[in-house]
Amino acid sequence: MYTPAEFYQRDREWHPPALTPHYKTSVSRSPQYSLISLQNSASEITGPVFGHNDIDPLDNDLLNNYAKPGENPIGPRLIVHGRVVDENGRGVPNTLVEAWQANAGGRYRHKKDTYLAPIDPNFGGCGRTLTDEDGYYFFRTVKPGAYPWRNYVNGWRPAHIHFSIFGTAFAQRLITQCYFEGDPWISRCPIVKTIPDERAVDMLVAKLDENATIPLDTQCYRFDIVLRGRRSTLFENRLEGN
Repeated sequence: MYTPAEFYQRDREWHPPALTPHYKTSVSRSPQYSLISLQNSASEITGPVFGHNDIDPLDNDLLNNYAKPGENPIGPRLIVHGRVVDENGRGVPNTLVEAWQANAGGRYRHKKDTYLAPIDPNFGGCGRTLTDEDGYYFFRTVKPGAYPWRNYVNGWRPAHIHFSIFGTAFAQRLITQCYFEGDPWISRCPIVKTIPDERAVDMLVAKLDENATIPLDTQCYRFDIVLRGRRSTLFENRLEGN
């Protein structure tokens, strides 16, 4: 009987270290002791599983899923789309992709966000969708604004959208951020600077996709997401997953 294999080990030279003092909150959030590597359990490599009954048709449409009838959120209209693939280049189908973001003024709909930009009454700032059989996903939204943060006196976060991708298993889950091509705050951001490889930084930057824009309506950016791949497993003396 075929058994799902474990996932590739994380590349510690690709991912940012936990402790990066220039990103000040990492000092208190980082582990105080060495990490321990544990073998994946059966539950970590086989679930969770999501279906279309878990989402609403408007969940990936942030232009409408919180707006009052006949009204729209303020800001540049945006499509963010792409594929979720694994390290072997294979699309990850039927995986839950969640997104949350600030509004066009740079403010989140959260009681602890005290930035002076106004709340948009027609924008909730969160959504979700399932990838199709090829790993494709898309969201309609507004372009988020930059906002100040107290990492240093005049610190600003680049415009970004947060993503959570479950993959096919808990051990494959990824939480990340998507930035936008051409934003001058990206190179200044202490969080981005924790990433040791410029190629990895580039993978977090959504690229303008002129061919997918809607003329006189909506800009479009492409953001592909790579999850951990599975190791090869033997099934009837054949290698699966290569």
